[in-house]
Amino acid sequence: MIHYILQTIAFQLLFLVVYDLFLKKETFFTWNRIYLIATPVVSFLLPLFKIEAFRNAIPEQYLIQLPAVIIGGESAQKAIQLDAVTISETTASFLTISEIVQAIWVLGMLVALTLFSLKVIKFYKLKQSGIKNEFENLKIIQLPNSKAAFSFFNTIFLGSDLSEEQTENILLHEKVHAKQKHTADLLFFEALRIIWWFNPLVYVFQKKITELQEFIADSSVAKQQTRKTYYQNLLSQVFQTSDISFTNTFFNQSLIKKRIVMLQKSKSKKIFQLKYLLLIPVVCAMLFYTSCTNEADEVKEEANLVSNTGDSEVMTKINELSEAIMKKGNLTPEEEKALQFLATKAELGDKVYTSVQEYLDKTEDDTDVPFSAIDKVPTFPGCEGMSNEDAKKCMSNNIMQLVVDNFNSKVGDNANLNGKQRIFVQFKIDKQGNVADAKARGPHPDLEEEALRVVNKIPQMLPGEHRGKKVGVLYSLPIIFEIN
Repeated sequence: MIHYILQTIAFQLLFLVVYDLFLKKETFFTWNRIYLIATPVVSFLLPLFKIEAFRNAIPEQYLIQLPAVIIGGESAQKAIQLDAVTISETTASFLTISEIVQAIWVLGMLVALTLFSLKVIKFYKLKQSGIKNEFENLKIIQLPNSKAAFSFFNTIFLGSDLSEEQTENILLHEKVHAKQKHTADLLFFEALRIIWWFNPLVYVFQKKITELQEFIADSSVAKQQTRKTYYQNLLSQVFQTSDISFTNTFFNQSLIKKRIVMLQKSKSKKIFQLKYLLLIPVVCAMLFYTSCTNEADEVKEEANLVSNTGDSEVMTKINELSEAIMKKGNLTPEEEKALQFLATKAELGDKVYTSVQEYLDKTEDDTDVPFSAIDKVPTFPGCEGMSNEDAKKCMSNNIMQLVVDNFNSKVGDNANLNGKQRIFVQFKIDKQGNVADAKARGPHPDLEEEALRVVNKIPQMLPGEHRGKKVGVLYSLPIIFEIN
């Protein structure tokens, strides 16, 4: 969810940059209006699209994450059901970070909705306080002792202190707003402000659509009188505005200069409409990004367990990740996908491959392939004849039970430890189906040794196969040892 929000905000920012750099100064007002309304919606939708052609262009390589096994205490037989694709429930019963974020989001929406309701109440109070008239299918509300001027759909509010000349110019201007349904645009962004109250770019979009609506109305009215006369009338007005954000306000002092500048601009040449074609590469780049990235913070490639002291920071992050998984409970599909990217740094002899693609290119024919979606996963004895997904689950359950049955719970006493201890084990099922290259990292050497002893009890399996060849597959197994 958080990654989706960040993606949406990033896309909206990119759309705004394109608008400010290439489109804002052009007089293609109708096209710009469509752009400002459509691009926020597109920003919400793009992160949801995953184009397989883009995804296949970048191979996904990562450790297969087995279920975390909890040993000791009441949780001994309960584990976090986590494999490469499926995560089920954990034993955590308290709020997760995601749930806290959702609660804050809902609370903010309620506050924003309350503020919007206050604006609506103020609007209707103004409507009730005015004198009602009609003019060319428009409702005119005359506000006593006021010089305000604004509109809401087909209703135009005019202060009684406005001169006849001012009233005439304002009516011409506000008729354009009413005819083109500009209030609907503003209400659309009011709705976005309620839902996405924390997103500052929504307010920027609303400000820009407000500016554009004034340009549209000014351009239309200026055709009925000279531009010089019209902007002189603008400068001569006594400014008094309404702070109701979903109304089209005539006297907006901060916009007067921009409106006059835009009135003086020559009509943009049609050839400049080609600027809108910039959207094609921009949207394609966004689709490529959303198709090839995971939905959470990716764990770096150095996540494999090696026994040197330089990996302490990596192990700290792995510990934090494991704890977050246990606390989380039901993970979202986005978070499930994120866990598929626990990549390992590939080493072969004296050669260290800093790029996953380099490793694949150099070692595809005769070395281990850390695919989690290989043609056929290693098969635990008794799990034969199952689909890949069922075989993964069967293997997870058997390894979980094997660890629970064989782990010596007294090792914590000898190590003088108490509380919850986390041990991370990495191993490989090689081309013969045997456990190989097992490594462990834990808070005490005795726990590491016991974890390796248990993991090496995993029986010989049918090896994994990919593209018709037997391959080695890497696994990561978290063990949570609760010492009472």
